[in-house]
Amino acid sequence: MTRSSTPRPRTGTRATTRRTAVCTAAALAVALTACSAPGESDDDTKASSGPIKVAVVNAQSGQLSSLGDWEYKGAKLAVDEWNEKGGVDGRKIQLKLFDDQGDPTTGTNIARRLVSDKYVAMIGTAESAVTIAMGPVLQQAKIPNITSGQSDGLVALKSPYLFLNGPTSTTYDSTLAQHLVKDKGYKKIAMITNNGSFGKGEHDAFLKAVKDLGVTPSTDQVVTTDQKEFSAALTKIRSTKPEVIFIGSEEVEAGLIVKQARDLGITAPFAGAAPQGTPVFIDTAGKAAVEGTIVSSPYLSNDVSAASKKFAAAYQDAYGKEAELHGAKAYDGANILLTALKTSNGASGQELADAIRDTRYKGLLGDFQYDESGVGITKTTIGVIRDGELVPQQ
Repeated sequence: MTRSSTPRPRTGTRATTRRTAVCTAAALAVALTACSAPGESDDDTKASSGPIKVAVVNAQSGQLSSLGDWEYKGAKLAVDEWNEKGGVDGRKIQLKLFDDQGDPTTGTNIARRLVSDKYVAMIGTAESAVTIAMGPVLQQAKIPNITSGQSDGLVALKSPYLFLNGPTSTTYDSTLAQHLVKDKGYKKIAMITNNGSFGKGEHDAFLKAVKDLGVTPSTDQVVTTDQKEFSAALTKIRSTKPEVIFIGSEEVEAGLIVKQARDLGITAPFAGAAPQGTPVFIDTAGKAAVEGTIVSSPYLSNDVSAASKKFAAAYQDAYGKEAELHGAKAYDGANILLTALKTSNGASGQELADAIRDTRYKGLLGDFQYDESGVGITKTTIGVIRDGELVPQQ
């Protein structure tokens, strides 16, 4: 019997087959990489269909839940308006709320979930300490984050994916210090702040601002974030007979401080930043106790412009409640994010972060233009509480 005369494949043919298989596998790998979620590869991603997943992370329980509620409502209002008009290039925005409980550890765990669940971006938090804790996880995953926090510690992270939807404590407090020292002529200024991220940021920013103006506080009292009784600190403040008292703490604690100060017979006006312009602060302290409080804010009321009136009316219609600063900040932040998603054709990662930085947006708080630090607005104005309402300084 003779062997078959069919020729065997040449070595070159086998090599070509192997190269074809390798190239096909490589092409498949590239295709799969292009579909990766944020944080799963070093490449930016851009999906062309399906909903765009955006998270809102804020306290929905605990002492800071009012902030989270305002922030969620503001962001949701903006998203609902975009979705009613077709979303971003026909893709709807899928907004999901996460409760960080005002706790940095909980926030960090949520950040990891945003990575695994393939969220494109995050709005929040309103608590600087929580946002700072989440920052490294979000940065590593290239997930852009627009926060309502104002601590200068946020800027110190130097994350190219972190953006503020309002001014920093330095802006709030330098404007306030200028008003108290230059406009009002106050020289005897007392301070009371807490030792949390927000309070420390306020403390350092205001202290530097007044010292730069040649004024050293008559006393500088620091309390804890969970403190409820302040008689010791307030007694020391009372002994200095201050002309004004700077307060750097969140809404509920600040309200308790003012209420107890009035009970101790302290009549000097208080001065502060964003928390002192909120209904929670006013309600906690009492209308009479907060009369004359001086507030530095980029959003003094719903009546300052045609845009603010339109926003407030839409907010009232949607939720049956009156809008305020934190809702306005989140509304601006969400609109900036959605605008960037549109201009980048639904990009994520570095490309989306670059689009946010390139966005010029005329918002409720002012004209946003982000710099490399993630700060987009650097101006506040002075208001005063009269008859339970924050109104522009006359």
